[in-house]
Amino acid sequence: MILRSVISSNQLYSRKLTHMTLLSPTPSHFHMPQNSPKNKNVAVIGAGSAGLVTARELQREGHSVVVFERENQFGGTWVYTPATESDPIGIDPKREIVHSSLYSSLRVNLPREVMGYRDYPFVAKKKPNRDPRRYPGHKEVLDYLEDFAVDFGLIGLVRFGMEVGHVGLLENGKWKVSSKKRENDAVFVNEEYDAVVICNGHYTEPRTADIPGIEVWPGKQIHSHNYRVPDPFRDQVVVLIGSAASATDISREIAEVAKEVHISSRSATSGVPLKLPSYDNVWQHSMIESVGIDGGVNFRDGSKVLADIILHCTGYKYHFPFLETNGLVTVDDNRVGPLYKHIFPPAFAPSLSFVGLPWKVIPFPLCELQSKWIAGVLSGRISLPSKEDMNADIEALYSSMETSCIPKRYTHNMDDCQKF
Repeated sequence: MILRSVISSNQLYSRKLTHMTLLSPTPSHFHMPQNSPKNKNVAVIGAGSAGLVTARELQREGHSVVVFERENQFGGTWVYTPATESDPIGIDPKREIVHSSLYSSLRVNLPREVMGYRDYPFVAKKKPNRDPRRYPGHKEVLDYLEDFAVDFGLIGLVRFGMEVGHVGLLENGKWKVSSKKRENDAVFVNEEYDAVVICNGHYTEPRTADIPGIEVWPGKQIHSHNYRVPDPFRDQVVVLIGSAASATDISREIAEVAKEVHISSRSATSGVPLKLPSYDNVWQHSMIESVGIDGGVNFRDGSKVLADIILHCTGYKYHFPFLETNGLVTVDDNRVGPLYKHIFPPAFAPSLSFVGLPWKVIPFPLCELQSKWIAGVLSGRISLPSKEDMNADIEALYSSMETSCIPKRYTHNMDDCQKF
């Protein structure tokens, strides 16, 4: 997720792209067919930053587009709400889902110069209530997406408040999309599309730590998905799990009001708790060993604290509850696959595709380039490799990860694989 902790843009620019084919397939992987383009009727699931740019690129290519958005406005995860879910840890399947994971103080950690789509720069605008900072707050990003949607005439393509309950392949080769009005309809309406592009994001379904003894631990658990402001942590002893950007942001913010903050992460290797510089009430620990009925949290470094709250800043799961592929596309330890270049499942390519799965990326330009590729493939202007070649490419990636002892959950991590 794009979070407030500011990283050096110079470091970002210097990263080497070792998998450039994610963004732009090499010439050996495709050719330009001589046949005329064939326009498709395409359903796009989600109207966030990925869905909006996908809709634009599909429309530019001449396709007919319908965008399904379960909320009543576009923007996806960039729509802030103070509302949180009824289950603060986010594991109850019957809970009312809150899509966004934004907290009130969140600012982007990328400079606006690289945040925008390539032909629609994210420039500061001289309008009331806009945020001109180079690293603006979340509302400025939403305003940018609204400007983008208006300027490219995308609003009329979006069906707001529509919940997609099922997406599945029909015998005639088309895709059935079942949807209903989220607030008041009980009956799903079925429609057929030539293709479906899934852009529903991956910052809604919490991924939590597995903690021995948690079933008897008497304290409160919360996932960062349901964190908004620090006030509920006032005078509490908090154990925060995680070391990524959200964990850094939130730990510093709640330290201003909490009694103690103990950060547990894999990156802590010293063997003893370390007090964070410039803070009197924040300690860094190794991973949690176990928790107990006395409220104790035991760390692998041998230390123990009596805690009131465990805060999971442990990331999210890819989640497509509406998608039915008879097991041909799965989510296994957060690996969505098999997917060619993180986009096309060979068994259904090109009529089914995904935009925006990679993480630790510069997201808006990546989604733009992915959607350009999809739009060109669907029109017949660009060809994909054979299914056999796509599967071979996927197997090579998986084999390389296994040889390098990289867990499956890092399949879509593109941290050192991009450049401009």
